[in-house]
Amino acid sequence: MAKAEELNGTESAAFAAQICNHLSSVFTNTTATPPPLTILVEEISAASSGGGKIFVYGVGREGLMMKALCMRLFHLGLSAHCIFDMTTPPIASPDLLIASAGPGGFSTVDAICGVARNSGARVVLLTAQPETGPSVKYASVVAHIPAQTMADDRASGSGRALLPMGSVYEGALFLLFEMVVFKLGEVLGRSPDQIRARHTNLE
Repeated sequence: MAKAEELNGTESAAFAAQICNHLSSVFTNTTATPPPLTILVEEISAASSGGGKIFVYGVGREGLMMKALCMRLFHLGLSAHCIFDMTTPPIASPDLLIASAGPGGFSTVDAICGVARNSGARVVLLTAQPETGPSVKYASVVAHIPAQTMADDRASGSGRALLPMGSVYEGALFLLFEMVVFKLGEVLGRSPDQIRARHTNLE
């Protein structure tokens, strides 16, 4: 087994910067739809002002990013829920479902989005494949995140990628959600102390 190469602080920082630059470049790509940041802030704000609840869902590492978003939405004082939690309430109008399907679709995402739409909720679909993905047909609005996923991770060749499989898309979700939370704090008028006060103390 090959020994891992040791990196000093400067090399580690350069490596981290390379990854961060790769992720930030996702947001310089033009898309046919409004920027995902604009869509999410507007949809979440509208649902909140109308008394709606916010639901999130994603699979795998996408799902972990969605759970991180849900946590911060709760800290912002919103009624936010991860689908499949035991305390998840029913969805209806004027609620909002935010679902992620980076490669364009998953059977569970399709099914959950279908139930949400049939129940009267709005559905925001986050995806890197807005033209071909089956989940798009269930969306009220599509937020296009033009990042590599497992649907196209082999297109650039067989060499070892800096960010493999769906890591670019998943990392872009993390950055996007941090921007969303910051902007929502401004729009909703939440102070840092108010947000911090909602963090659990059962740790």
